[in-house]
Amino acid sequence: MGSAGLQKARDKMAAAGVDEIAIETFAHYFRLLEHGETGMIPEASIDPVDMESIDGVRVRDEDGAAAVRATAVVKLNGGLGTSMGMDRAKSLLCVRRGLSFLDIIARQTLHLRREHDATLPLIFMNSFRTSADTMAALARYEDLPVEGLPLEFLQNKEPKLNAKDLSPASWPRDPDLEWCPPGHGDLYTALRGTGLLDRLIEAGYRYAFVSNSDNLGAVPDPRVAGWFATSGAPFAIEAVRRTPSDRKGGHFARRRSDGRLVLRETAQTPAADLEALADLDRHRFCSTNNLWFDLVAMQNELDRRDGILGLPLIRNVKTLDPSDKSTPEVIQIETAMGAAIEVFEDSALIEVGRDRFIPVKTTNDLLVLRSDVYDIGQDFVLDQVAADVPFVDLDSSYYKVVGEFDKRFPEGAPSMKKAQALRVDGDWTFGHGVQVVGEVALEASSAQRIAADTVLSTGADV
Repeated sequence: MGSAGLQKARDKMAAAGVDEIAIETFAHYFRLLEHGETGMIPEASIDPVDMESIDGVRVRDEDGAAAVRATAVVKLNGGLGTSMGMDRAKSLLCVRRGLSFLDIIARQTLHLRREHDATLPLIFMNSFRTSADTMAALARYEDLPVEGLPLEFLQNKEPKLNAKDLSPASWPRDPDLEWCPPGHGDLYTALRGTGLLDRLIEAGYRYAFVSNSDNLGAVPDPRVAGWFATSGAPFAIEAVRRTPSDRKGGHFARRRSDGRLVLRETAQTPAADLEALADLDRHRFCSTNNLWFDLVAMQNELDRRDGILGLPLIRNVKTLDPSDKSTPEVIQIETAMGAAIEVFEDSALIEVGRDRFIPVKTTNDLLVLRSDVYDIGQDFVLDQVAADVPFVDLDSSYYKVVGEFDKRFPEGAPSMKKAQALRVDGDWTFGHGVQVVGEVALEASSAQRIAADTVLSTGADV
């Protein structure tokens, strides 16, 4: 039954114009799924890891500048921001001073080119849903494209599979829901399938720096670039110390059987090991999703493996329509790009500061980013000016969707550089110049407004 399902999936992908390398990669994972592979990484099979910090590494200025000149930047930009109520590229969301994620990324890149006399190509891995909006927004930056290289390439798509028999899911009322992205591990398949990997090498580039477009802390910093270039490692990932907010997320470890570094995601953790996953003293480091790899080493490894890197399978069980739990259960075959760390024998990890990991996954994160916790300098890099990044928990009934969130901060975000935490329960609208100091909790059973210039502080009555 599974083999029949694979042939149907192959035919469906071919009819949709999916690249042959992507089809073969999908087939590889389908067979693993068919034979009962779950991708699980038991706690008993791994050990914790430690690593050096970038703060303790000496990198010569000339090595850093040379590394930047040999680097191409790739931004993962396939997400729509649907969890925040968006129906277009999440990177179009306004961050500061009328600038979107895309605006800031473009300006960061142009500044680094001038500072280091570097070509520094910037290339977006878009999805078919984000391509048009993204390219239209970037058109204003006439100097951004690099001759001979595209500004974008498209990630692949694959069919969702019915959980009961692994046949491709069908949903005539909305055929787009029959498809899903293969996870960001598709990066390597798409780079090879589009020919972009070969083109970058032919153009003289040696390294790739890859990160998420919603992480404005992820810039090709010369110090990190120089560390990677002089390390001789074929592949590396920037890591940060886990905090309580990272308890449910993935972490790095070392596999006992062969000593290779691995990245264990939550979906790869058996239920019995979830307590160990959440142990911040045992597993201290998580991924920023900022990664570096040697383009030639990647090309050689893909050649050796006939185009299939062989990343660990992630078996993701969802409903066909994620917003409707009554729709049929489906399996999405996914891989994580950071899992490539186990493919290369001499892969490396480096601890970096949280200033290189500022992802925006919810409107809680967006409020902090729009506040005065961060400043944007002339290099368009975010500088944390507050002593600590405050914890924010906004009532999802009123703030989860960006449109509703914006209505409740019509004069912009409050000052939060002196805040430790802001918890909002109920419907609150913030006036101009509001300040949050210390730990503040707001509760209301009806709509409330905080007057302009109010100082909210620990224990204060509103």
